[in-house]
Amino acid sequence: MNVREGELLRLGERRVDRIIPLRRFRSLVYVSGQRVDVARAALYVAKSEYLWLNVEHEIFTFQRLAGEVSSKLIEDDDPLYCMNTLSEYLFDELGFKGNHENYYDPKNSYLNDVLERRMGIPITLALVYMEVGRRLKIPLVGIGMPGHFLVRHRDVEDIYVDPFHGGILLSSDECRQLLDERAGGAFQWERTLLEPVSNREMLARIIRNLKAIYMDREDYVRALDIANFALALDPNSAHNRRDRGIAHYRLGHSAQALDDLAYYLDRVPNNWDSEGLHALVAELRAFLDD
Repeated sequence: MNVREGELLRLGERRVDRIIPLRRFRSLVYVSGQRVDVARAALYVAKSEYLWLNVEHEIFTFQRLAGEVSSKLIEDDDPLYCMNTLSEYLFDELGFKGNHENYYDPKNSYLNDVLERRMGIPITLALVYMEVGRRLKIPLVGIGMPGHFLVRHRDVEDIYVDPFHGGILLSSDECRQLLDERAGGAFQWERTLLEPVSNREMLARIIRNLKAIYMDREDYVRALDIANFALALDPNSAHNRRDRGIAHYRLGHSAQALDDLAYYLDRVPNNWDSEGLHALVAELRAFLDD
């Protein structure tokens, strides 16, 4: 067996091994609508990378963490007290923190890694915060501010938790300042940027982060895996079909690449990338017709 044949064999084994997590993910998101169990679904994404992962064991971790802090909330259900107490436990006592040094490490987006290393990016740290809070009956919602995910108590309008910076509390004006610092004025400020997002949108954002990392690294095997999860969540997404098509193309899967890229161009015919993709589709058709 030569090196190329060995690479293809390993790729084939990887594809087969990852079918079950994808199927379970697809079943989970298909029946749940916007109220998808985002933590369990995110763990099935992680299981495509860590085949040995026990999803239910990881889910129980949230219950264990909630049990550790529950006694501190018995006598006071004031929203600010609850948020501060949860933040002190997760960020001060346990040491959950944002990964400032290696923000684009894919481990920051795999929920099992975040739980084990106690380190992540805003959205995965927010997910940990929300999952522990949910088990403590603290009504929390995710806030999908561009570039920096936040958390808010459902009953408190103008105070936001920033899990990436140790669970500090921010006003809406401070959120605006944070966005300006991170995005360099790329977004015109509107209060709608602080609207809660659905679980489904939160899950899509986690998957999108991972896909972008692997596409940027030219790790097309993993990019293809993650693109399949993205399309399981949103089967009609033209942009996810484009990304999967590019991954297929880079891996030499000509027929699959043609199918995905043609789908994209049929639905987004005049985008910035259309000219290059039309040329690529023509190349693939000529190759397959040869």
